[in-house]
Amino acid sequence: MERKGFIGGSDCNTIMNGDWLRLWNEKLGYIESSDLSDILAVQLGSYTESFNIKWFEKQYECSVVHDGGSAELGGSARTMDYMGVPLKGLLDGIVYDMDASGQYIDVVECKHTYEYNTFEQCLRQYMPQIQFYIWIAKARGCYLSVIFGNRRWECKYVAEDLDYRSKMAFHIVEFWKCVTEDRAPRTENNISESIDKVSVDDMVRRDASTDNHFVSATADLIKHEVSSKLYDSAKATLKELVGDNEREVYTDLLSIKRDKRGSLRFTLLNKEN
Repeated sequence: MERKGFIGGSDCNTIMNGDWLRLWNEKLGYIESSDLSDILAVQLGSYTESFNIKWFEKQYECSVVHDGGSAELGGSARTMDYMGVPLKGLLDGIVYDMDASGQYIDVVECKHTYEYNTFEQCLRQYMPQIQFYIWIAKARGCYLSVIFGNRRWECKYVAEDLDYRSKMAFHIVEFWKCVTEDRAPRTENNISESIDKVSVDDMVRRDASTDNHFVSATADLIKHEVSSKLYDSAKATLKELVGDNEREVYTDLLSIKRDKRGSLRFTLLNKEN
């Protein structure tokens, strides 16, 4: 599909990853867009999208619709203009629902990745695209439905995050100025926007590297791992320091993740220190 003349969801991933120069060359036609027809991972994701949608519908007992799209586009098309930047999104699907305030919509985004990938990595990779689709669809949030290899499926609900969106929108406008002014951007823009505060299944992440209490308890946990009493005490302290709305709290040495049942799972990342 011709991708010149607008910013799309995958373009947002590229912009937020800092690869502006390549995208700028593609938008102005100085180089051809990458040919993805022989990329197995890309084509496999396209072919498994319909199954992904059906599996999502079965697990969530809902119906996914494709309104405003076409068979050629393969999804729900949305367009808008933001500060002179033409935006276009091709959504994999939409779920309509009702609450006390009336009807709302959620986006469904399907991905197929390798078996040993993690959901957290998928969130980091696709968060710009997810927030872009939520924005352009005027949705409440997005279900990220991911098939890992051929034996595992996970889906989580990513909420709209206005802070992340506003930062992304700024970078989109700055990039588009380079396009309209035919002005080459810097090769790397070193954009680093944290997604820790984005709510995923009503949970957030927190970097506790500057939390002295947490860091101290972590040091005790590592130092006294073989001493059950001190180890258990440090572990109990760390559990108390994890908020009810936090899906993960981490430092360079330790990660505490909440599993699907709500239990906290400890992973020591660097025992040598």
